Parts: sequence; C-alpha cells; structure tokens
Amino acid sequence: MLKELLAIFKKDSKMDEAFSRSYEMLAINKDMFIKARKTLRETNTVELDRSVYEQDKKINKYEREVRKDVLQHMAVSGIEDMPAALKLIGIIIDLERIGDYAKNIVELAECHQAKLTAGGAEEDLLRIESAVENGFDRAKHVLETNDAEAAEELIKEFMWVNPLCDKYALGYIREEDETLSRRSTAALVLYFRFLKRIHSHLRNIVTTVYRPFHKIGFIPSRHKEHKG
Repeated sequence: MLKELLAIFKKDSKMDEAFSRSYEMLAINKDMFIKARKTLRETNTVELDRSVYEQDKKINKYEREVRKDVLQHMAVSGIEDMPAALKLIGIIIDLERIGDYAKNIVELAECHQAKLTAGGAEEDLLRIESAVENGFDRAKHVLETNDAEAAEELIKEFMWVNPLCDKYALGYIREEDETLSRRSTAALVLYFRFLKRIHSHLRNIVTTVYRPFHKIGFIPSRHKEHKG
C-alpha cells in the first residue's frame, strides 16, 4: 500500500525529504525513550536527563515543517495525492505523540524521585520495555523497505504487549500487589499506560505499510490481541 503511494513523492523532492524525515524522528524517539526509561528505572532525581525536553522540541519542529510541506504539495497537486499525504501526516502525528510520552516518563521520574521497580511484575515489565525499544528499529526497517510481510509479522509478534500493560495497570488500581508503596503503585499505573501508548503509536506506523488509510491502527480479527 505505502510503496505505491510514496512513489508519488519521488516527483517532489521536498515531499520525499519530508517522508525521509520520519526516519530521523524515529531515531530521535528511540533515543528519547531509552533516556526516559533509564531516568525512571535506573537513576535518582538528582540524575535526571533533561535532554529529552530539547529532543521533544526538535520533534515538534519537524512535525510543523512536514505539515507545511504537505500542505504546499497538496495546493499544487490537488486531491490526487491525498491518500499518500494523509498517511504521511498520520505517521508524523504518531511520532510526535511518542515524543510526548517519552517526556511524560521523565516527568514521572521527577515526581517519583527514586528508582522505580515493579515488584512481582518486574520480569514482565522488562519484557515490555525490551519489546518497545526493539519496536523502534523494526518500525524504521518496515518504513524504509515497505516490507508488508515484515510489518504483519511485527504486529503479530508483539500482540501481547498491550494486554499485558493493561493487566498490570488495572491490577495496581485494584491493589493486587500490597508490597509496593502507594507512590510506586501510582507511578507504575502511569508507566504501564505510557508504555502501552508508545507501543500503540509504533503499531499505527507499522500498519501504514500494508493497511489502507481508513484501517491504519486497526488490527484484523485473525490478529486479536492476547495475553502473553
């Protein structure tokens, strides 16, 4: 789906550059996530890495530039290129939201003021963090290669992430783990939620490769999420 649409942009160097910018945004987002995770999970407040805030500003700047480039392109080309333009805008919006969640994780670390551990959920939390981090590189590969098969495989492989995030977030709200402090419990509810949202935005980006615009982010019934 995406491959044919992006061929349109090759006629316009500015639009081709705008799409290529999404690769750089993905790389920045990955770096932001790694820094944010380390800030929350491996350091104390005095060691907060605030460079994430500057990177978030760069992501926002890129989003504005791409929106402007798309609008200018559409003013000349008309509605013929609209599907490709809408897909690109969707990708950029997802990338901007990922940056916001990375920034939210740093803000969470600042409020928690201590290394955050998950008690009995620690092993599963590490699995989720690893899956999300891995998702950045694989999403970038999918976009660069327009590999629909790799895109579907990625969706299926990490289908367990969102349900597992929900399981623990809701479990903490129900006070199922009494070994944690209230502060840590509240932080974990938010952290699992942020991880779920980052993963969901990465999934949206991946589905751009093989799903039509109106179905981006929606997973076919044969790929129903399950708890892993």
